[in-house]
Amino acid sequence: MALIELRDVAKVYSMGEVEVHALRGVTLNIERGEYVALIGPSGSGKSTLMNTLGCLDRPTSGSYLLDGQEVVGMSRDARAKIRNQQIGFVFQNFNLLARTSAMENVELPLLYGTQQSHRKRRAIAREMLELVGLGDRMDHHPGQLSGGQQQRVAIARALASSPSILMGDEPTGNLDTKTSREVIGLFRKLNEEINLTVILVTHDLAVARNAHRSIVLRDGEVVCDTSDADEAAAAVAQMQTL
Repeated sequence: MALIELRDVAKVYSMGEVEVHALRGVTLNIERGEYVALIGPSGSGKSTLMNTLGCLDRPTSGSYLLDGQEVVGMSRDARAKIRNQQIGFVFQNFNLLARTSAMENVELPLLYGTQQSHRKRRAIAREMLELVGLGDRMDHHPGQLSGGQQQRVAIARALASSPSILMGDEPTGNLDTKTSREVIGLFRKLNEEINLTVILVTHDLAVARNAHRSIVLRDGEVVCDTSDADEAAAAVAQMQTL
């Protein structure tokens, strides 16, 4: 059984009298331990697909099995529980709390839905910060850290609840080229060393090339699903000429 199974998933937004079809009959599987990039131009549906996979939004129709559980019919609270237990998120803008330390930021997900002691939460946060190379920055606030270090804190926070999936929404969008390479190298390390399933939304083909598989979207449909980075790049280039 695949970790993620989508079958004919559609998402329609109603904007007054206009209906926007953000996803159109998407069908795909993602196996445990895969490293997948979702790519495509603005408005292609990649962020909507990410929100669907991350249980942030519910499809209008179709089926979404996450580790064997049907997500589409779940309540908001049930989806929130799934997110907390199985999915870690990393965002372009880091989304760290400015007035708290790196340690306290990483502890945050552990305050919800768990009965862990303060000592246990601290131990987990310390372990995650050491994993991402910030063992010497635990007491620093975000304003005392570089952009790359802030993103590493965000990754550590995403890992704190031991998720089976790590999702990144343009995680290198606010980083320079060198720092982007370092952060993407960390994603690859987590995928390879602890078999973490990684799903990234990106418009950057250089970032997408680090993934083992690229899913290219256009107008809410999957137009290319390949392990060949050159094939994915060609599909994107073709869209740009239309």
